[in-house]
Amino acid sequence: MKKLLLAIAAVFIITACQQKEEKIIAGVPAYAWYGWNPDEVSPDNLKAKFQLWKDHGVVGVCINNGSLSDEKTFAQIAECGKIAHEVGLEFHAWVPTSLQQNRDSTWYTVNRLGQSAYNPKNRAYVEYYATLDPHNPDVIQFFIDRYSKVAEIPEVDYVQLDYIRYADVILSEGLWDKYKNTIEHEWRDAEGNVQEYPGADYCYCDDCVKDFKERTGIDIREAMAKGEDVSKNKEWAQFRCDVVTNLVNKITEAVHAKGKKISADVFPGPASHAVKMVRQEWNKWNVDAFFPMNYNDFYLKPASWVGEITDEEVKSTDKPVFSGLFICHDWQNKENLVDPENSGLLPSEIAEAVSGAVNAGAAGVCLFTPESMTEEHWAEFDKAIGLKK
Repeated sequence: MKKLLLAIAAVFIITACQQKEEKIIAGVPAYAWYGWNPDEVSPDNLKAKFQLWKDHGVVGVCINNGSLSDEKTFAQIAECGKIAHEVGLEFHAWVPTSLQQNRDSTWYTVNRLGQSAYNPKNRAYVEYYATLDPHNPDVIQFFIDRYSKVAEIPEVDYVQLDYIRYADVILSEGLWDKYKNTIEHEWRDAEGNVQEYPGADYCYCDDCVKDFKERTGIDIREAMAKGEDVSKNKEWAQFRCDVVTNLVNKITEAVHAKGKKISADVFPGPASHAVKMVRQEWNKWNVDAFFPMNYNDFYLKPASWVGEITDEEVKSTDKPVFSGLFICHDWQNKENLVDPENSGLLPSEIAEAVSGAVNAGAAGVCLFTPESMTEEHWAEFDKAIGLKK
């Protein structure tokens, strides 16, 4: 009798564990990032794409419809949101923040070398890194006005912030070789420690330097003139983090006032990466959801890292975290891909990345991009999120 009871108990425990695992894995909410160019993809074709993605478990789309500086963007956002709603998808108006062309010359960040991002020749890494100064009052008001306008569009469910940061003062290690000839910078010092790139260290404009001195008594330019390594100044680093946080929370307040929610695309961490790399101390942001870009290949990490970094992210905030996954389209040729920005998850790695994120507490995942998903990827993804066994 005792053996029978023990056997029954064992079956109950095994069944309970299986049910618990199914509860964790089945029905994972999935989102997708995509940039819509109406000149290349018609509204009907976009609707077909949305339907395809929905059939594979996607519940919401995060769509880049252009620049805040372009008035056509707002009409395009409305049209895109309408199409998403017709298919039954949640719509996040994904809009890049700091990268804005052709604004007032005084609006742009100035790097440690005294060079303004207003001049394309001075921009870090790539010409489109035209980064506005998040401390500038005119820039702040520009963002508040434009994002409020996005939030007023009826078809918008979420306003989604992207590039809400400074430039990468430290590049992810997987990109070092790609840009080594462009910037001629050694990423490690003699002791092997990762060091910042002065050409991407912002912002040293007169206003930022003055405000920092008034708050701390430290003249950061004077410190540089004395030969101090300002990259080691924790107060200066924190000042920039606080500048970004202040901007985000002001935009968030304006969007919430319009009755809409707001999400943000962020670097992983935040403490392990985002804070050090782009001054995103995003655990202090008042947004409604986070979409960290947990692109493991960019950090020379295996798929298992997605779960590890998601664990840090979930523990850092009480807001939903949707782990961003980077997909390798040409996956059968991955070992020959020179540019890491063409790499990403293989079909065989999808299950590990999704389960790792969800078991770490993620509210779901987001694909960058669904256009990179092959039939093999979708097959594995369907199983990973509980659509098929």
